[in-house]
Amino acid sequence: MENININWRKGPLTKGLSEKEALEKLKKHGFNELIKKNKKGPITIFAEQFKNLMTLVLIGAALISWFFGERADAITILAIIVLNSILGFIQEFKAERSIEALMELSAPGAKVVREGKLSHISAKYVVPGDLLLIEAGDRIPADGIVLECTGLMVDESLLTGESVPVEKKPRGSDRVFMGTISTSGKAKVVTYSTGMNTEMGKIANMLQEIPDEYTPLQRRLAQLGKYIVAICLIICAVVSITGIMRGEEPYNMLLTGISLAVAAIPEGLPAIVTVALAIGVQRMYKRNALVRKLPAVETLGSTTVICSDKTGTLTQNKMTVKKLYIGDKFIEPQKDRFPSSDAVKLFFTASAVCNDAFYEEKLMSEPESSGDPTELAILKAAWTAGIKKPNLDKEYKRVHEIPFDSDRKRMTVAAKRKNGESYVFVKGAVDIILGLCSKYYGPKGEQPMTYLDMKNILSANERMASSALRVLGAAYKKLDGSIDKNSLEKDLVFLGMTGMIDPPRPEAAKAVETCIMSGIRPVMITGDHKMTAAAIGKELGILTSESQILAGSELDKLSDKQLEKASGRIAVYARVSPKHKLRIVKALKASGHTVAMTGDGVNDAPAIKEADIGISMGITGTDVTKEASSMVLLDDNFSTIVAAVEEGRIIYDNIRKFIRYLLSCNIGEVLTMFLASLLYMPVPLIPIQILWVNLVTDGLPAMALGIDPPDNDIMLRRPRSKKEGIFSEGLGLKILMRGIAIGLGTLSVYALMLYLTYNDIQRARTCAFASLVLSQLSFVFECRSEHRSILKINPLTNIWLILAVLCSLGLLLMVIYVPFFHTIFDTVALRGIEWTIVVSMSLIWTIVSVFTTKKKRR
Repeated sequence: MENININWRKGPLTKGLSEKEALEKLKKHGFNELIKKNKKGPITIFAEQFKNLMTLVLIGAALISWFFGERADAITILAIIVLNSILGFIQEFKAERSIEALMELSAPGAKVVREGKLSHISAKYVVPGDLLLIEAGDRIPADGIVLECTGLMVDESLLTGESVPVEKKPRGSDRVFMGTISTSGKAKVVTYSTGMNTEMGKIANMLQEIPDEYTPLQRRLAQLGKYIVAICLIICAVVSITGIMRGEEPYNMLLTGISLAVAAIPEGLPAIVTVALAIGVQRMYKRNALVRKLPAVETLGSTTVICSDKTGTLTQNKMTVKKLYIGDKFIEPQKDRFPSSDAVKLFFTASAVCNDAFYEEKLMSEPESSGDPTELAILKAAWTAGIKKPNLDKEYKRVHEIPFDSDRKRMTVAAKRKNGESYVFVKGAVDIILGLCSKYYGPKGEQPMTYLDMKNILSANERMASSALRVLGAAYKKLDGSIDKNSLEKDLVFLGMTGMIDPPRPEAAKAVETCIMSGIRPVMITGDHKMTAAAIGKELGILTSESQILAGSELDKLSDKQLEKASGRIAVYARVSPKHKLRIVKALKASGHTVAMTGDGVNDAPAIKEADIGISMGITGTDVTKEASSMVLLDDNFSTIVAAVEEGRIIYDNIRKFIRYLLSCNIGEVLTMFLASLLYMPVPLIPIQILWVNLVTDGLPAMALGIDPPDNDIMLRRPRSKKEGIFSEGLGLKILMRGIAIGLGTLSVYALMLYLTYNDIQRARTCAFASLVLSQLSFVFECRSEHRSILKINPLTNIWLILAVLCSLGLLLMVIYVPFFHTIFDTVALRGIEWTIVVSMSLIWTIVSVFTTKKKRR
């Protein structure tokens, strides 16, 4: 930040900087733009896809296979590696565009005074010390100090979350910030910070300092991969060394080791997880949730806390008149319309004439509107009572005005009517306006104001304010002669007051209720006042006690440990900044929660990126928030989050299903190879057969499990813990037991066929190959549920699984009976008796499971 002399009327700032000074400052401070740090190039991103341990082992296996002439195996393995790496590259390359989007929010141009002349320049050339002219509708190009202004109101919701524009005063301390928008008035501003030194730049920097974290599923799969690789290498070493020690050819034992490596590593697992998540993305898109990062689908299923921004997310981001107080009584709209009585019409006439906004409804299109949200809310309500702003502008000509001022807390307008009558209309704080009134408009028209009348009006004002309504009063008087500025605001007639609020979305309360039923705690985080936040929180069912709300100033007094402890009970955070939001998300994560954060403004972006899953609004959300998020709500509907959580739970269940299936099958393959080696038997399966099984027989049914329909009670379960392992609830034991069964069954068929065919290795291998495939295809139907018997599941509810099994069976028969494939896969055509043995041994374990599976109570 550059030190600026704000005594500008006596200094050089009356003429602005010279071009030479501006050039020197540009060289010193750089362009007024946001900079992306540590940007990865496409080559770096692609290279990083090959860093995981499972991929490196597979690359090693492929190289050894190629060296020993097994080129078909090597090419197949490398094709799988490249496919998975391309999928990962595409996701990461598209994911990180947050700062580029933030740059687009910088003002495209600026009106700057240099050498006494007004110039229009690109905002990137604005430097500290520049004198800017700001008008209504302008986006502020840099952070600056307000030197001179008239009625300047600035929409700072991008940075603060405040839904109401902020008034600025020329007192040497009021500031404006890059990216915010002037909604009304004019100003002269001297800049003091540009580029990354602005408040917007600090948010951009904050966003880039947040490290990318793995999702629970990614962490579990990475851990699983390490275990698999470690076990694989140990088994390979034991088998190879044992074989060599007993006199086997080192070349043959090395090939056996490669076969084991291929059998042990589930090459298709990353691809199938990606496909399952992609299918989930498509389903969620149909429910108006656009997923930008695939792992977010799974993370949603384990979400325990949803931190939601209030403005525009839980509320409509549209100030709305909820109540009037006119003639000693409260008036609420009926079917969104206010009554058109004389008292109501007079009140709305005064409020609409003394109003700088514009509102006009169209017959065949959206209403035309502009101006301050509070003033717009009054005009919309007035329209329902028959008082229309365009008609008033023709009827009343404004002849004098005193703009709204935070010291005066009111706006005053003198207007002349077409019939020659002149009026004064005043709008502002109720207590201030009452001090200017000698009469009030009651049930019998204008009446003298007594102390009791004033007390009743102030009491009504307090009741409306305690309901978190923003209250404005209105008064008027008819002028008898010419305008006397000294007596303009004296002896007024108090007309009444209006109470406004940014109302909750109609569907938000139901969504909050569903979250609570699902074991998910909704938390509201807002920049609005504590009282407003409390009222919205209670209405939505988020807040049940005043002890559950915490203001930003109170949060500042808490250490990280204290905040972590408090986060367990706080349901509403009010008056918070972007840094507060980050601290809240971090505190919840530190206490073990899986945190989702929703929002739409730039101020939400850092917290959204820090959260386990960031959710942005598709309609009202800024590009920055969308790019920082994992998921975008296309309809800005809070209830869509609940639908997305349901889909996340379904996907996670289905991932467990195919992990159970794949790993059981791989354990079966490893045991078949391992035990055969220990028993001095010839290798029962060659590498190309194992690869074929892993890709075709394992892959197709596993993908079909990824779209299995959910159990009926999926949204009545508690969220999963972050610490819950992928093998929780006995899944690991089920995988191990069924893997042993598949391995022993396949090896039994192999040994029996070696005996019956007098060591016809090719025929025995073909029988073992067929037995392994059929064992897996029958097992896949058991994997549809961890809690129910195969007889209790309707097979027709997943027609894709049936088609996948039929397809795999067809490919198995093709490999066995088409002569072209005999040479490639080392197979022969099987006879009837051989099929009898194969089928019997393959189905026996499925039959046993029907009678041993017990339904688990939840």
